This record gives sequence, C-alpha cells and structure tokens, in this order.
Amino acid sequence: MRRFSQRNSLVTLSDINITPLLDLAFVLLIIFVITTPLLEQGLNLRLPQTSQVEQKKLDPRDIRTIDVSPQGLYKFRNVVYQTPEKIVAVLRDEQRRNPNIVVAIRGDRDGPYKHVTTLLDHLEQAGVVNISLRTSPASTPPKR
Repeated sequence: MRRFSQRNSLVTLSDINITPLLDLAFVLLIIFVITTPLLEQGLNLRLPQTSQVEQKKLDPRDIRTIDVSPQGLYKFRNVVYQTPEKIVAVLRDEQRRNPNIVVAIRGDRDGPYKHVTTLLDHLEQAGVVNISLRTSPASTPPKR
C-alpha cells in the first residue's frame, strides 16, 4: 500500500496570472485614446477668411499657438489666461533658446481686435519677432 505524503499538497503555484493586468492595460489604453483629443482642443473660434496664399514650410515643433477669444481670454498650451504677460515671458525665453520659434495668433473674426493688438504689442515689447496671424481659407466658388 502506498502512502500519500502531505508534501504534494503544499506545492505553491509559481505562475502569475497576468490576465487581470492585461485587462486593466487595455481599459486604460481605451480611456486615453478617447480622452486625448478632447484635451487638445483650442477655443471655439471663427477665424477670418483670406485667399489661399502659398505658405512657407515650418517645423511643427517650432510653432507656438495662442488663441484669443472675443471676451479677451488668451489660451496657450491648454491654459487660459486673463492677460498675455505670462505667455509673453515664456515665449521670450523660448525664442532666446530657439530663434526659429514662430508665434501663431488665432483671433476670432467677430471679436474686438483690441485683444489681438494688445497681444501683438506685448510680443513686440518683449522682442518676439516671428509672428503669424492665422486665418482660414476663403471658400472659393468652383471653376467652370
């Protein structure tokens, strides 16, 4: 007759079950994929329209965009400011490190232009020279 030992029942599993970990990773991935586009939106602006002009090719890493709302709010890097002083100080420091920085200003077409000119004045006083006023292309009638 064979005796059963208690040793066999004390053997522990050395494998880790990673299925719950993978489930969590996929859920987090889905959450980030859905929420990232929502975080990167600018202000809801209607840009003035202009005719299509040939644009100079720029490195997207060198473009800094500032949105100017009709109420006089300035949005830079997903932060809304009441006045442009902090934005201008950051841009001045960045332009000292990288002279290729271009400041793209997006102002609402129906908003008072004084908010855009205030920003332009502050940028000029700080010595920020590469400035672009953004517009949307005009809708052209189809050619016959």
